[in-house]
Amino acid sequence: MQPEKRRRKQWSSDEIRALRQHLNLTQTKLAQELGTRQQTISEWEQGMYRPRGASATLLSIVAERSGFSYTTGQKQDGA
Repeated sequence: MQPEKRRRKQWSSDEIRALRQHLNLTQTKLAQELGTRQQTISEWEQGMYRPRGASATLLSIVAERSGFSYTTGQKQDGA
């Protein structure tokens, strides 16, 4: 029996921004927490790039543990 392959979430620019706002963090602070550059967070939020690999997994873990739930078209916590 083969282990079940877990599907990695594809984070959109809007979801990343909404998660950051849900956490009440600046791009700089989120970058520090994730161990990446502020410019990377900015590029994700602008849709220039998408997080992949460990970054996408880490965002998913942070979202799950913070109780973040994103629905397109709805605002998060008054953001």
